[in-house]
Amino acid sequence: MLKRKIINLSVSDVRFPTSLEQHGSDAMHPDPDYSVAYAVIETQGGLKGYGLTFTLGKGTEIVVCAVKALSAFVIGKHLEDIVDDFRGFYRLLTSDGQMRWIGPEKGVIQLATAAVLNAVWDLWARAEGKPLWKLLVDMDPEKLISCIEFRYITDALTEKEALDILLRAQDGKRKREEQMLQEGYPAYTTSCAWIGYSDEQLKELCMKALNDGWTRFKVKVGADLQDDIRRCSLIRKMIGPDNVLMIDANQRWDVAEAIEWVSRLAEFKPLWIEEPTSPDDILGHAAIAKALAPLGIGVATGEQCHNRVMFKQLLQASALQFVQIDSCRLGSVNENLSVLLLAHKFGVPVCPHAGGVGLCELVQHLILFDYISVSGSLENRMCEYVDHLHEHFTNPVIITNASYVPPKVGQN
Repeated sequence: MLKRKIINLSVSDVRFPTSLEQHGSDAMHPDPDYSVAYAVIETQGGLKGYGLTFTLGKGTEIVVCAVKALSAFVIGKHLEDIVDDFRGFYRLLTSDGQMRWIGPEKGVIQLATAAVLNAVWDLWARAEGKPLWKLLVDMDPEKLISCIEFRYITDALTEKEALDILLRAQDGKRKREEQMLQEGYPAYTTSCAWIGYSDEQLKELCMKALNDGWTRFKVKVGADLQDDIRRCSLIRKMIGPDNVLMIDANQRWDVAEAIEWVSRLAEFKPLWIEEPTSPDDILGHAAIAKALAPLGIGVATGEQCHNRVMFKQLLQASALQFVQIDSCRLGSVNENLSVLLLAHKFGVPVCPHAGGVGLCELVQHLILFDYISVSGSLENRMCEYVDHLHEHFTNPVIITNASYVPPKVGQN
């Protein structure tokens, strides 16, 4: 099934008018229209692989252009040759002597790389007759390591260290897989408290979520302090003292402002403050984390972290207490695997970002793999869920008892 020649790579600009009802609104993105650059790889014989990268509307056409530019590296290749040297193929896409100038490994070109590679991984999983998470879980550890680009991170994680992590996790792996099939992976909801929602809408959605069994809630903050105090107070009273509350500023503040603002919200006992400042400011995140630690509030970030190198530095600087991988911001599965292994070495839990169209469908595979084959722990771990636009997928994500149900064959 792997001896298939890729004969075409098409890409579409797909947008949804979520801004009309303030879905997805936050302190920095008040009117997002959830969108994707949707890539389809076609092979001789008809087998196809599907991938996407997430955007907020305007600019999707630029990502589409980048995907088209990368297609020259894909069309004509055989799937077997790609997976036999996946690290080399990843480097081909990300390190071309001319194309890398508009990156390297960041921004629009990396978003486009994610769309292409997500489609390649989907194609591989379909060729093997497995959902992606199962392909990863069943893969020989040495084969899996060969898919990862370790350039620029070996000062923090060597190939041998990464392989040792996977080998140690073999013990109990089947038991954890069975646990996931029976119980699912724990999730939290962001759908109740977008910043553009009215208090009445917030109350209604929060009550419904509680009735549906949700126990972990995230609130968007950062536009107005008094508004944040009112909304956090409202949510905390509704969910009670024992359920989990997180807050998310979406990069709104300077460092000192973040510390002061979050300190004012500490009475509501948030588990973390997400993206408190510029996603590029590693030392700023470290300063915020240090200042908030006595309050019992951690720092979470990653959805706009360009690449594995930035995650490496964030971890080295103790700048975050929760790693938030994104299936489309990083270079697809390949680069996310390196970050999962880095996070495990540094002892920091992974709680993926999934606030966007298709992100829940994508990242569920990675977090299932993380628990079964890397971390073996659910302590302080959960995956984001937003209840928007799943009806547009042939196989939408399934949530039962506030947990992700592992996808079956063909549901990649």
